[in-house]
Amino acid sequence: MEKRFLSERDICSKFIMPALISAGWDLKTQIAEEKTLTDGRIIVRGRMVARGQKKRADYVLYLKPNIPIAVIEAKDNKHSVGDGMQQALTYANMLRVPFAFSSNGDGFVFHDRTGQSAEMEALIGLDGFPSPATLLAKYKAWKQLSDSQAETAFHPYFDDGKTPRYYQMNAVNASLEAISKGQERLLLVMATGTGKTLTAFQIIWRLWKSGAKKRVLFLADRNILIDQTMVNDFRPFIGDMAKLSSQSKTIERPDGSTENLTLAVDKKRRINTAYQIYLGLYQALTGPQESQKIYKELSPDFFDLIIIDECHRGSAAEDSAWREILDHFSSATHIGLTATPKETEYVSNINYFGEPVYSYTLRQGIDDGFLAPYKVIKCHIDRDVEGYRPEPGQVDRDGIEVEDRIYNTKDFDRVLVIDDRTKLVAQRVTQFLKESGERMQKTIVFCVDEEHAARMRQALINENQDLVAKDSRYVMRITGSDKEGVNQLANFIDPEADYPVIVTTSRLLSTGVDAQTCRLIVLDRQIGSMTEFKQIVGRGTRVHQDTGKYYFTLMDFRGATNHFADPDFDGDPVQIYQPTGDDPMLPPEDTDAPSGDEGTSGQDPSGGDELEILIDPTLGGDAAIPGGGDDTGPVRKIYVDGVGATIIKERVEYLDADGKLITESLKDFTRKHLTRRFASMDDFLRRWNAEERKQAILDELAEEGLDLNLIGAELGQDLDPFDLVCHIAFDAKPLTRKERAENVKKRDVFNRYGEQARAVLEALLEKYADEGVFDLDDTNILQINPFSHMGTPIELMRAFGKKPDYLRAVHDLQNALYEESA
Repeated sequence: MEKRFLSERDICSKFIMPALISAGWDLKTQIAEEKTLTDGRIIVRGRMVARGQKKRADYVLYLKPNIPIAVIEAKDNKHSVGDGMQQALTYANMLRVPFAFSSNGDGFVFHDRTGQSAEMEALIGLDGFPSPATLLAKYKAWKQLSDSQAETAFHPYFDDGKTPRYYQMNAVNASLEAISKGQERLLLVMATGTGKTLTAFQIIWRLWKSGAKKRVLFLADRNILIDQTMVNDFRPFIGDMAKLSSQSKTIERPDGSTENLTLAVDKKRRINTAYQIYLGLYQALTGPQESQKIYKELSPDFFDLIIIDECHRGSAAEDSAWREILDHFSSATHIGLTATPKETEYVSNINYFGEPVYSYTLRQGIDDGFLAPYKVIKCHIDRDVEGYRPEPGQVDRDGIEVEDRIYNTKDFDRVLVIDDRTKLVAQRVTQFLKESGERMQKTIVFCVDEEHAARMRQALINENQDLVAKDSRYVMRITGSDKEGVNQLANFIDPEADYPVIVTTSRLLSTGVDAQTCRLIVLDRQIGSMTEFKQIVGRGTRVHQDTGKYYFTLMDFRGATNHFADPDFDGDPVQIYQPTGDDPMLPPEDTDAPSGDEGTSGQDPSGGDELEILIDPTLGGDAAIPGGGDDTGPVRKIYVDGVGATIIKERVEYLDADGKLITESLKDFTRKHLTRRFASMDDFLRRWNAEERKQAILDELAEEGLDLNLIGAELGQDLDPFDLVCHIAFDAKPLTRKERAENVKKRDVFNRYGEQARAVLEALLEKYADEGVFDLDDTNILQINPFSHMGTPIELMRAFGKKPDYLRAVHDLQNALYEESA
């Protein structure tokens, strides 16, 4: 067969792969074919959820497993040899590799951005593909890596059969290269939910096994982070790993088994120095008393590597109580991990760690489909917008006259309490859960302080009495001082545990809690810090396919989502809905709301406090979870009854392909994407008529997030996909399937076939008209009624001659269905 008639897959197997093997590339360890890099963006419109197209490289070449060095993009021979180069460069940039190749089976175009070739792009023959040694030499020179440095930088990964995601490989490899070249302070920025601890594990493993680092300390500020890390991502270190604590603890693993954590501190607070990997809480290592600073028992050069988890919380700040630990072990390499690097006038991660060696943002995670996008419901309450001024002589619940001034959002629930407002929020949250049909979806309600969280819990219980009667844990408060609540934290984040469902909190759950199945986050307090806002958003960004969680909802009562307009925010919502009056809480498909940003008076988006983790240094040892109280001290609040509160405005917006929030319905979204692909109706008709297998067009659209079956069902239009496209994109009058089938019968297009063949075609036409069967050329349809009563599939196809004759007849039938539209 001539090369120009071969498929792309044939070009790969018959020409590209032999060229690679001939050049010395190992098929098992160095060549990955059809390498999937992303999951495909999750697209949400109304209740429709679809996946966009995955990014997939035809070939990725590796020096060693998970250490990529080149990308190859293949095309069939109808294309020129360099037609795949731009696509190859896209994947090469994602993988941070300097070499990209394009091929159509005649040869290769080689793109070398190391600057070591005479030309950046050159044409080479099939027998001229560079060997692994050639590309390695170029790479080492480009990165200025010596042989000994390369030995560390390219040390093998821990292999448990799981392949890290591309950005995790990038983060690990960038860190190893920097450390191998002597960099002592590193910052990794990775969005919440993207696997920072798994990345930390591979960094430690490779440095430890290579001998570059012998003793390692992993520092965190919450017990749950340490314990989860030890029994999950760091599990391969068992035997060489211990926790810097004297308090024994049994941890339940995901499979239900239990495990006792190995401790490195005895009852006399002496440290066992026999281990190589240590995990510790700041609070367990230091305190205001000299006797509590047990880290001083270890010599300053005891650790070679320290990894600081969630380093944005101030551990590197010069005036931090925790900085003394890092200063004591200053000779070690320090790596800071954070989802939200803090850069303010007073605190800087970059001042300490330097510019990030690698960043993977929330927006990138959402675009790649690894993180869940979200809808936003903005609820503007009249009291928040207009403010509240007491009537002359107004007294509070204790009979004390209320100070005459205007109270606004900053004051509510912090200084002045309007119970009707709290009840309204609880009603709206409950209304949303009921309208969604999923009252058991995990929900976090962020409140002003612990007292507010207690009142919100009570209000939510009263709105959900039926489910609370089944299990009192349906609504719970989880705050630092609430022992019963804290004891239920593990159940809340466990995907297998049904209860608690709704949790009220202040700051405790704003960061570091892996709530994979959280689908609703309610903001009923102001959030002045972008760092904290990103952390709160991160509570819902994990995708959980087992429970069908592909997006989550942010319900905002305090204008906190104004942060979306801040250029420092890097992940936009897919929808904003602002219901008014008696509107349903579940976002509708279409909205008449005006576009543009509508600010509200009486709201101070810069209000609130900077996120700080409160620690009681007098506790010593392990504080169960820092932040023993959310309040800075007892403050007398003013309780005013009988004031009332109502929702006055809400609106829906969606995220477009450019990351801009616009007012857009599912129909608008579909039209925009269809007209982007097909410039005119004639353009669409040409493609439709030229494609023998019409399903191929639908498959392409589905890969871009346009599943026409789902869209038709969501819009309540039971149309042929052809008519759906013409109607939505080009405003053409649609025909029903029955109308199309009747038109075919009137033209008597079956008259050239025999009786049995006509009967088969007529039955196919009925399947199309009555059941919406579209893929008529799928021969499996001949195995079901009514065809199974007419004969075997082979017998039915024989009525047309041979199988190709049957398929040709079916294609003619499909073309006849759309003939009058051509």
